[in-house]
Amino acid sequence: MAATVLNSTRAIEMSIFVVRAFLRLRDLSSAHRELAIKLTALERKVTHHDEELKTILGVLRKLIAPPLRQRRAIGFSR
Repeated sequence: MAATVLNSTRAIEMSIFVVRAFLRLRDLSSAHRELAIKLTALERKVTHHDEELKTILGVLRKLIAPPLRQRRAIGFSR
């Protein structure tokens, strides 16, 4: 919150930018949460159906899961 320390228009603009970014992140995460809830409800309905539907639901779950970050090895490689 630079605007509380600095008294400039740029600091105020940056504070507003940060707040808007957090609001956008919240909206995106709620959309994924709603999709996960709907997938769970659909999965409960199709427990008596084909394995293909379960496979499709599994793939969809993998697509909405956050990606795992690859870490670089530290040190020398042989």
